[in-house]
Amino acid sequence: MKDFWRRYRRNKGAVLGLVILLLVMLMAATAPLLFPGSPWDMAGAPFSPPGEMGMLLGTDSLGRDVAAGIAHGARISLLVGAVSTLAALLVGVTLGAIAGYLGGIADDVVMRFTEFFQTIPSFVLAILLVAIFTPSIGSVVFAIAVVSWPPVARVVRAEFLSLRGREFVQAAEVLGKSRLAIVVTDILPNALSPIVVLSSLMVASAILLESALSFLGLGDPNLMTWGFLIGSGRSVIRLAWWMSVFPGVAIFLTVLALNLVGEGLSDALNPRLARQRGAGA
Repeated sequence: MKDFWRRYRRNKGAVLGLVILLLVMLMAATAPLLFPGSPWDMAGAPFSPPGEMGMLLGTDSLGRDVAAGIAHGARISLLVGAVSTLAALLVGVTLGAIAGYLGGIADDVVMRFTEFFQTIPSFVLAILLVAIFTPSIGSVVFAIAVVSWPPVARVVRAEFLSLRGREFVQAAEVLGKSRLAIVVTDILPNALSPIVVLSSLMVASAILLESALSFLGLGDPNLMTWGFLIGSGRSVIRLAWWMSVFPGVAIFLTVLALNLVGEGLSDALNPRLARQRGAGA
């Protein structure tokens, strides 16, 4: 871990991204303490500019505190991003491992199935799934997971194809270990680096996708989200710019932080690749 952290902190952007991400997580965790009560409650006069009436980021068209909405919305965005990414990883890693380790017909079937999902535009498929199952937090997580697993399956398949012929895998087969044990205890731990990096980027993509769905009115109507805040302010952007700008900044900073963390993880887990990039620069 010391070597990992030493390599990670060499990337100043990655350290900055980690700090921003930790601040966002802290804001999400302390939202009920910072802003007790419901973010849907009226807190002041409608369209109060930032700084007036004790409202740090102003109020919206119904007098709701924008800062409270952003803080409580962070919990939903991070939750959706984490849960949908975990679900996508479960599906993608399983199918990718089957295709990469077994090969042959199993590989062909899994890859054709993966390509079928990749031929459909991700955002369009997500909108269709949410519309079919009615907008809710569960349907949003399900839709994001469905459109997110194919890249994971391809990455895991490539890693398993390169690892299944290694000596330690052949030694495990000679010792009589089952295929499942070989996959879980021998191959998968050696394929975790690209999966970890990809998962951080998937969380960022999931947050963007959830925000886009909420912006279009396809999010959970009972939950305050960043996308909902931006969508509710789009019709009064000239009158109350802060209603859309501040939630947009929150999304931008969170997604940027996750991408910087992903880059830092890539450098820390693949030091040889990081040195090659540094030499090329």
